[in-house]
Amino acid sequence: MQHKKKILVFIDWFLPGYKAGGPVRSMANMVAYLKDEFDFYIVTRNTDYTETTPYAGITPNQWTDFSSNVKVYYTSTDQQNKKSYKRIIQAEHFEIIYINGIYSWKFSILPLLAAKKFTGKKIVASRGMLAQSAIDVKSGKKQLFLKAIKFVNLYKNVFFHATNEKEEKDILNAIGQETKVLIADNLPKSDLPSFKHLSKEKGKLKLVSLARISPEKNTLFALEKLSELKPEKDFQLELDLYGQIYNEDYWKECQQLISKLPPQIKVTYKGTVDADEVGETIQQYHILFLPSRGENFGHVILESFMSGRPVLISDQTPWRNLEKEKCGWDLPLGSEISIWIKTIEKLINLEQNEFDSLCKGARLKAENFIQNPELLNSYKALFN
Repeated sequence: MQHKKKILVFIDWFLPGYKAGGPVRSMANMVAYLKDEFDFYIVTRNTDYTETTPYAGITPNQWTDFSSNVKVYYTSTDQQNKKSYKRIIQAEHFEIIYINGIYSWKFSILPLLAAKKFTGKKIVASRGMLAQSAIDVKSGKKQLFLKAIKFVNLYKNVFFHATNEKEEKDILNAIGQETKVLIADNLPKSDLPSFKHLSKEKGKLKLVSLARISPEKNTLFALEKLSELKPEKDFQLELDLYGQIYNEDYWKECQQLISKLPPQIKVTYKGTVDADEVGETIQQYHILFLPSRGENFGHVILESFMSGRPVLISDQTPWRNLEKEKCGWDLPLGSEISIWIKTIEKLINLEQNEFDSLCKGARLKAENFIQNPELLNSYKALFN
């Protein structure tokens, strides 16, 4: 029988948590695809993102059988330290340590320090955190951190996991040109939801945003574009916002703008959505609206395609040239922002046959991505 490698993973949040969004979904998908090839041991918090109440029914600080070939160690706050991590690393013969993220003291930096004498393969997934658009948020602290890690040589003998060539360049620019980088795109959910038809009348449009309410996700920009629509025109537009409120001051700015919108534009905040309900939620709307400042992957964009819904997004994601593929629009955030208004007006005036064609294009985009055999091969190369 062939030996299965044991992979020890450190990640801030994991299932049943869902409020941290993309990173949780990336890890859950990766484990689901690869658990027949590798044994996964995942170390994470015993609370969800922004929560202090531990998960119900889970005993912390011991290995819990999550699924076949997957064990999870849900740590309580007092056990999130270098000493505990050293003990976990030394208790089993792990061939690989995989660290999800860059800036987290407890789940990115401490695990690396605890693994200083580890002789197996060490991999760090930057998850888009080293893109310039991400570094620019709280840039002072991040620039200081990047200088410090070079000074202490934190990433000596570490491989970086990039999901595309752009991210590879971001890593090399931020960490150093000699950094070892391996590319493997994010793995999607393996199953497509059943397609659901949605009626579309000219003059009516239902948009949905599923993302943190934050500057990075550009929620305020999305609302500003709606506020610039000509109110004298006869139309009805709805935008429902789902996601964690990440920044209260930023959310207040959003609320102020929402209160000034004309009556034919209705914006509603709907709270958060469980990860398993994202696709079903998207199918209730015509378009996913996400003018994000930057996405390393954008799981919710792929979820929209899988759900058979086109997207209106920025050009700061890996999903490009969507209009050519008849599955959406990826527009610039820079000077030519009037293009956003023109595109939203075009969407308002779509008729049923045009909308159905876009839905078909979205579904085809998802099918082509999921069925690409190179996806799994790139992960086998990453871990071998």
